[in-house]
Amino acid sequence: MDTSRLFSLQGRSALITGGSRGIGRMIAEGFLAQGARVYISARKAAACDQAAKELSAFGTCVSLPADVSTVEGAHALVEAYARHEDRLDILVNNAGAAWGAPYDDFPESGWDKVVDLNLKAPFFLTQALTPMLKKAATDHLAKVINIASIDGISVNPLETYSYAASKAGLIHLTRRMALRLAQDRIAVTAIAPGAFASDMNKEARDHGDEVKGRIPAGRIGEPEDMAGAAIFLASRAGDYVMGSTLVVDGGVIHSGR
Repeated sequence: MDTSRLFSLQGRSALITGGSRGIGRMIAEGFLAQGARVYISARKAAACDQAAKELSAFGTCVSLPADVSTVEGAHALVEAYARHEDRLDILVNNAGAAWGAPYDDFPESGWDKVVDLNLKAPFFLTQALTPMLKKAATDHLAKVINIASIDGISVNPLETYSYAASKAGLIHLTRRMALRLAQDRIAVTAIAPGAFASDMNKEARDHGDEVKGRIPAGRIGEPEDMAGAAIFLASRAGDYVMGSTLVVDGGVIHSGR
């Protein structure tokens, strides 16, 4: 058994939506460190371009701004990626949104925005990229990693109805897609992060000392925690994991939070 290349991504290409910041950027940096060529996408072009420029210090990183919340936007991203590569080894469906409002006032706009980006986009973007994923799946498996949340597993007291529903749906969608795509040598998995400091998780970012008191591990998640989980699933090390959701939360879902 040669374990020296078990976690290597050398020579592989990866596309990460929502890759300009937060969890997506953590994963991008980790993939670059393992030798992958990384393409990041985000809705805000300037932020995406700047992040790619900064990440290029660690390897080949290309900015592909796009709004994947619509099928048209997802297809535009595929076309942009195809101008650089003819196959795709790793897709990380990370782009996401959240919306909080009281039950009695929760708006349709807050439902549609979140569910379109968090649940619809991973399906249709993966569908559009499947031919390129299949082309990459030669001597190794191609990988799809969906970024879910522990809020799709246990109930958060915050009134984020569409977010919780979308992440729970994404976890089950991961299982269903995994069964279908395994026959094409594409392994589909998910990661359910807990508290990581980001623009989406402002509580972890701005009130870390308070938040870590509710985490059995006693700390907020660090970039290496997220990168390590994603590298495991994306590399040969994770080839026999299909349809599963890897919880990376410092033990929160077991604590009754």
